[in-house]
Amino acid sequence: MSDYRINTKCVQAGYTPGNGEPRQVPIIQSTTFRYETSEAMGRLFDLEDSGYFYTRLQNPTNDHVAAKIAALEGGTAAMLTSSGQAANFFALFNICECGSHIVASASIYGGTFNLIAVTMAKMGIDVTFVSPDCSEEELDAAFRDNTRAVFGETIANPALTVLDIEKFAAAAHRHGVPLIIDNTFPTPVICRPIEWGADIVTHSTTKYMDGHGAAVGGAIVDSGRFDWMAHADKFPGLCTPDDSYHGIVYAEKFGQGGAFITKCTSQLMRDFGCIQSPQNAFLLNLGLESLHVRMPRHVENGQALAEFLEGQPQVDYVRYPGLKSDPYYALAQKYLGCGGCGVVSFNLKGGRSAAETFMKHLKLAAIETHVADARTCCLNPATSTHRQMTDEQLAEAGIPAGLVRLSCGLEDKQDLIDDVAQALAQIR
Repeated sequence: MSDYRINTKCVQAGYTPGNGEPRQVPIIQSTTFRYETSEAMGRLFDLEDSGYFYTRLQNPTNDHVAAKIAALEGGTAAMLTSSGQAANFFALFNICECGSHIVASASIYGGTFNLIAVTMAKMGIDVTFVSPDCSEEELDAAFRDNTRAVFGETIANPALTVLDIEKFAAAAHRHGVPLIIDNTFPTPVICRPIEWGADIVTHSTTKYMDGHGAAVGGAIVDSGRFDWMAHADKFPGLCTPDDSYHGIVYAEKFGQGGAFITKCTSQLMRDFGCIQSPQNAFLLNLGLESLHVRMPRHVENGQALAEFLEGQPQVDYVRYPGLKSDPYYALAQKYLGCGGCGVVSFNLKGGRSAAETFMKHLKLAAIETHVADARTCCLNPATSTHRQMTDEQLAEAGIPAGLVRLSCGLEDKQDLIDDVAQALAQIR
């Protein structure tokens, strides 16, 4: 399957039925799996054999879908989680512990910002946030001896900044740590961060990958390229015996291509249990089968709406990296080849009150705490997803109070423009 193009991988990767087997990925809706001897099950617990014994750790349905996502991203291994937040937490916590430090782009989803800045801080993990536009010198200055990871988003939610992946990857590797990239908005159809130097890729599969707003989920993909043993002092969890799992040294036993995901599954999933349900994995796979068809339409609609908004008097500015006027246009051309997704962010001149008036009068687009599916939706991040952030933090993340994030679905682009136009006309 590695020789096929991504359109084919969306449809075919991850699962190849044998003679007389189900054509569609089967839903293995079972908590446990039967074995004839305790010795056979014991070999699974020792990680000597591959197989399944409890769905809290692994499930065949999930593994088929994870394998497809790994193929799409060009990784060596992948796992599904219960949500995108779980994926980001697992990806970071798998190599961080009390006393560790993270360097992260300041322009990221508010929930992830809070996860790193507040929740993980309570676990003794510190963070330095840097501007995505920082110089190489400023980025290098953010690292410490205890830095264990760099984190960013390919296209930030909702600021729509485009991360210079090569710059951040080079800095991470100069300091002997991996770059973790959340690739939710572009999906691998538009951008594959591993090809630009990223080491670990995460997704909220709830968004474009699912595509229908039907199933919450997340995914982690390992590139298999980061040499953990070359930096063994920084990553004892991967490079020294795990006393909670029979003294296994993951990096030695499973190598660069399998160590990260094996540890994340056998240790973190075992202890935290943030598994994606097999039913949700099945629904996710249905979405993946049309991802390569849907993403170009989302981008087409996003581009059309962004171009319309640029000329409206009620709009202070528009953020969409497909616009030539956008500060991230050059990076979008390099990494994305196009606008990147169907999400458009724009700031209304009247601030919060203007945003509230605008959204109240929308007819086709719905106000939802969601983004990136078949139906158009919008929200004002400052009063919803990012309301836990201070005004200073909002400004640093590029999210002013009047910002509206509008996610273009798969409807006719002229109908979307007409709906937005009549709602803007209500702002006085």
